Amino acid sequence: MDLPKILVQLDSDAQTSVFDSVVAVDAGVDHLFRHSSITPDAVRDLVYGAMFTRGPEQLCRTAVFVGGSNVAAGEELVKKVSECFFGPVRVSVMLDSNGANTTAAAAVLAAARHHELRGAKALVLAATGPVGSRVARLLAREGANVRVASRDLGRSETVCESVTARVEGASVSPVQVASPEELTAALDGVEVVFAAGAAGIELLPEEARASCSSLKVAIDLNAVPPLGMGGIEVTDRGKDYDGVICYGAVGVGGTKMKIHRAAIQKLFEANDQVLDAEEIFEIGRDEIEK
Repeated sequence: MDLPKILVQLDSDAQTSVFDSVVAVDAGVDHLFRHSSITPDAVRDLVYGAMFTRGPEQLCRTAVFVGGSNVAAGEELVKKVSECFFGPVRVSVMLDSNGANTTAAAAVLAAARHHELRGAKALVLAATGPVGSRVARLLAREGANVRVASRDLGRSETVCESVTARVEGASVSPVQVASPEELTAALDGVEVVFAAGAAGIELLPEEARASCSSLKVAIDLNAVPPLGMGGIEVTDRGKDYDGVICYGAVGVGGTKMKIHRAAIQKLFEANDQVLDAEEIFEIGRDEIEK
């Protein structure tokens, strides 16, 4: 008899994310154990409780989800979770703090529907944030030539170094976009552009987007007005604006939700999985191809 599927939700915030909990239930989890305000020193006992209550052959029915609004804190929690494992005594774990991994995966997959990414010239605005840095990483992994943009060149360089360390042969270059002139230069020859900035900040004015004659796909991941890209609606999903296929945050959201649910379900297929951006992206690719 199959044991119930248990998901242990570790959240770094003071209140456990209702959003992530609802997705877990919709993904078919039987029991959801929600823990908030989790710090690294609290991880071991919680994970041991998940690991030592079932035999190795049953541990595929237990998994850990790490969430919260702070991605750096989530990464540290996943590291501590992984340090608890030994031999076959382990459970699968997924990282999606701030929805960064599922959002980045959905955005890159949306672009790939309309334009070949290998060899494409791509620009990621606000690429030093949690979502933007993952978009850059996934694009580099797909073979795109990625311009990693920020208002601070030093921060862009740091992200490029991080991507290069993780993606063999990555083609990434840092660019600064602290002025309209720098933004125009960064857009030169670009075929795919992503806006992954903080809520309520316009990164790409409509006139700048319209003046980029090489542009084929534009994806905005900000749902709070003013949006990250001028002239795009938050609900746009593959809408053609003068030859440019455009997505708003809600337009990407349907794919993100599908990926999120599929990744939760994937956790229970084996007990040795660690789902980060790359693994979640592949799950999304499989879902789209079904």
